[in-house]
Amino acid sequence: MAIVNLNINELKGFVNHIISNNRFLQAKGMTPTAIEVVGESGIGKTSTVIELAQENNLEFVKLNLAQIEELGDLIGFPKEEYQIFKTVTNEDKAHLNFTAAQVGKKVAKWVDKATLDSYLRMGFKATGQSRMAYSAPEWIANKKKGGILLLDDWNRADIRFIQAIMELVDRQTYISWSLPQDWHIILTANPDNGDYMVNSIDSAQKTRYITANLEFDKDVWAVWAENAGIDSRCINFLLMHDELVNKEVNARAITTFFNSISSFDSFEKNLPMVQMLGEGSVGEEFASMFTIFINNKLDQLVTPMDMLLKDNSILSKVQSCIGSGENYRADIAAILAIRLANYSVVYSKDNTITKKIIDRLIELIKGDFFSVDLKYRIVSIIIEGNKNKFAKLLIDPEVVKWTLA
Repeated sequence: MAIVNLNINELKGFVNHIISNNRFLQAKGMTPTAIEVVGESGIGKTSTVIELAQENNLEFVKLNLAQIEELGDLIGFPKEEYQIFKTVTNEDKAHLNFTAAQVGKKVAKWVDKATLDSYLRMGFKATGQSRMAYSAPEWIANKKKGGILLLDDWNRADIRFIQAIMELVDRQTYISWSLPQDWHIILTANPDNGDYMVNSIDSAQKTRYITANLEFDKDVWAVWAENAGIDSRCINFLLMHDELVNKEVNARAITTFFNSISSFDSFEKNLPMVQMLGEGSVGEEFASMFTIFINNKLDQLVTPMDMLLKDNSILSKVQSCIGSGENYRADIAAILAIRLANYSVVYSKDNTITKKIIDRLIELIKGDFFSVDLKYRIVSIIIEGNKNKFAKLLIDPEVVKWTLA
C-alpha cells in the first residue's frame, strides 16, 4: 500500500496542503480528497487534527465510529420524499433562490412530507413520484462554514459503517444530503499489523484517500512538551531515552505518568511512589529506567529557564552538568542545547527578550559548552522560532557564523 511516514509537524504541512488543494478542486466542481492518518494509539492523531481545525478556523466534528451503534447517527435516518416541479418565474428567482439560468424552465426537486404542503401553496405541483431518502444527520445539519469531519478509529468500526464512509469519501454526499462547501474528511486508524482489533481495508477502498503514517519524533515532542508545561526533569528523561516509546508505551501514557509525578519537588525523596506510578502507567521497564535516571542525579540537571535567566553563576553549573575533557557528556550537552533553544522560543512568545538574555545566549553559544553542530542547532531553532525577537543575536558575527554552518 502507498503510504508516507510523517512526524506531527510534517503531517500538519501535509494536511494544510490538502485543505488548500481541496478548495481549488471544489472551485472547479471536483470532489475533495480525503486523508487517512494511521498511527499507534496515543501518538497524537486526534489532537493534531483538532489543532489543524483551530489553526485553519474550521469547524470541527469528531465521530468515534467504534462507539457509535446506530448507523443513522453517521448517515442520518430514512425519510420519505416527494418530487415536485415548477416553471420558474422572475419572481420565483427573487424569493425562492432559483438562478437566472433556471427562469422559464421547469425545475424539479425533492421535499419531505413536512414541507410538501407549503411548497404546493407556492405554486409547485406534485409529479406523483416518491422515494426513500436520508435526513442530514444532526452533526452536520445547519452547518454552513467550512469544517473538518474527523472519523476517528474508522477501521475499528462495524463493516456497515466502513461501507457508508466510502460513500462519503467518494463524493462527500450520502444519497440525499451532502457536506457543505469547504468541508474536509480525515480518517484516523490504528495499524493493521495484528496488534489492534481492526478491520482490514481492501485495495479498492484504499485508493479513495491518501494515507499518511504518523510516527513519534522526540524533537517534535520536546517542543510540544515545552509549550505544554511538562515537567522539565521529565522532558530531559525522554530526550535521553526516546527508544522507550513504542506501541505498548505511547506518548499519551508517558504524558499521564509525567503529570502524575510533577508535584514532587524531589523525585529522589518520593522514589517508591514514583516507581509505583510508573509501573501503573508506563510499565516496569520504563519505570526502572526512570529510577536509574533519578539515582544518577540526572533529574537535577540545570533547567533551561535557569540557563537563560539566572545570573552568571549558573554557567558553572552548566559546565558541571556537561563535564569537560574525557568526562564530557555529549548526550547531556545535546539535551541541554535542545532544551535551551526550545525554552527560549516558548519564553519569547509572552515576554520581552532583553539585552541581558541576548548576551546570555551569545555567551552560551560562543563558549565551550556545546559542540559545533549543537551551536548551529541552537541558533537555527531560535531564529526559526522567533526571528523578530531574537534579531539582535545576529549582530554578533560569530553567532551569524552558526546560521551559515
